[in-house]
Amino acid sequence: MDRKYWEGIASNYNEEIFDVLRNDRSGVIVSSIEQLASKKKSVIDIGCAVGKWIPLLAANFKQVIAADISAFNLDLAKNKCKDFKNVDYVRMDMSADTLTVIPCEVAVCINAILTGSLKKRINFFRSLSVCLVPGGSLVLVVPSLESSMYTSIIRDRWKVDKENGSQSSKTASRKLKNFKQGNVEIDGVPTKHYLEAELRLLLSHEGFKVNKIEKVEYSWKTEFVKPPRWLREPYPWDWLVIAKKM
Repeated sequence: MDRKYWEGIASNYNEEIFDVLRNDRSGVIVSSIEQLASKKKSVIDIGCAVGKWIPLLAANFKQVIAADISAFNLDLAKNKCKDFKNVDYVRMDMSADTLTVIPCEVAVCINAILTGSLKKRINFFRSLSVCLVPGGSLVLVVPSLESSMYTSIIRDRWKVDKENGSQSSKTASRKLKNFKQGNVEIDGVPTKHYLEAELRLLLSHEGFKVNKIEKVEYSWKTEFVKPPRWLREPYPWDWLVIAKKM
């Protein structure tokens, strides 16, 4: 997932990209952001896309930096959120080798570290630290590999939304190789999913102390076209991480 990819889907973002804000069953992300909010603090929305989180951030912080790799996304966000005067829009590639940014007290990064490229992910996690002042707080949401595996087990065991036909050995081999790195193919695009233990390790290497990791739960309708009526908890989830830059 690079700049070309995000520029290509920007015009259809609402149709193609999962809406975390709308689907968070318990509102744990909003609650976490509000607990860290202050009219004396600045916040950076990393991977702001079309600006779905900007109204919440602009209403709760002194200054907002809306950062995204896609110029088209930023234009859409700026037009959508034009009534908020405390927002600056910056085109930024968090996976680049170097990054220039004014550090903030809080950073919010919601399902933006999805690239299948290990090098780009290493740079992205390193850039998270660059975006924060010492002692600053990070609100990070990423797809859960545990949840993806759980969903796959249910799909195979009870044949939920099971597709007919078989895949070639080449396709199966590619998917297995990707999966070993936590890259789950979504619509043919390798999308990084994370283990809880992996997140703790990655963030500790970049100088963060993890204060909390919890589930952002969604409806089973986000995973299956026709989820079985008996299918209840545990629901599919992303990981929400609250961490502090040391």
